[in-house]
Amino acid sequence: MSLSRSTWSAREQAHQERADRLTAEHRARSARGEKHPVWDVLFTYYGYKPAQLRRWHPGAGVELEQADEREGWRWYSPGAAAGSVAPDAAAFAREKPELAGLIERMLRRTASRPGQFGCFGLHEWAMVYRAEEHRHPVPLRLGQAGTDAVVENHELRCTHFDAFRFFTPEAVPRNRTGLSRDTQPLFEQPGCLHAGMDLYRWAMKLGPLVPGELLLDTFELARDIRLLDMQAAPYDLAAWGVEPVRIETVEGKSEYVRQQRAFADRGALLRSRLLMAWLGQDAGVQSAQGAHRPSDAAISSRSVSTRSAAS
Repeated sequence: MSLSRSTWSAREQAHQERADRLTAEHRARSARGEKHPVWDVLFTYYGYKPAQLRRWHPGAGVELEQADEREGWRWYSPGAAAGSVAPDAAAFAREKPELAGLIERMLRRTASRPGQFGCFGLHEWAMVYRAEEHRHPVPLRLGQAGTDAVVENHELRCTHFDAFRFFTPEAVPRNRTGLSRDTQPLFEQPGCLHAGMDLYRWAMKLGPLVPGELLLDTFELARDIRLLDMQAAPYDLAAWGVEPVRIETVEGKSEYVRQQRAFADRGALLRSRLLMAWLGQDAGVQSAQGAHRPSDAAISSRSVSTRSAAS
């Protein structure tokens, strides 16, 4: 597939305008030196700047005509026509074999599992359990004793290592499963809010292999999930206009799971789109509510070099 100069330039401009809209409030706060306990994490934890988000790419194997200015860009290779270039999945796999293998494992294995919907966002509560200092300098809705009681009256079922690693020492043994970086691909599952947010991380790491429009879709999912994550957290965020989802109540649990399921389905579609854009295959998943394992034999020629690195 190839795109004329006029076509890809229009897509690039539309992408930049959309990215600017998505980051406008953050950039304005940054200019004023203001912090935000909900939204800053999209730029601090993930570490990607708005300028990176607004850079458009066409996706792996899509040839850009008359794109001389992109010659020499990382993971781009010359196209069939003079002056044309295309993002090259094989070049990425050769330069970053471990990263390529990890991303594919994470996407495929997560897609292969059914979603779990019984955690109720208690990872944030576990991060402040019996703690004198908290990750966010805002008060707790229920106070320390009330927050600790919620943790003690529930089973912690976190499956995401990058949340688990922030648990307080007292909360760690309360989790149903001990998690580690090495075992992360074994436990990641599509019902997890953070697994959905991390689709943005994987899209960014794949760089030009992911169409810009898809990158922004993953960012929007991460943004929407982040709001629920903080609504369900133990913090009092009324000063920032955040209405809590009170997961310590039956009604709050029901609302959390309702939104969690919707995010899981959005994530399942984006996970499949990432694999299709990158390797020419989808994840074989219709819904995170009943995901099934794709056949390992279904390997496209574009994914061979990457899958060999994953073994």
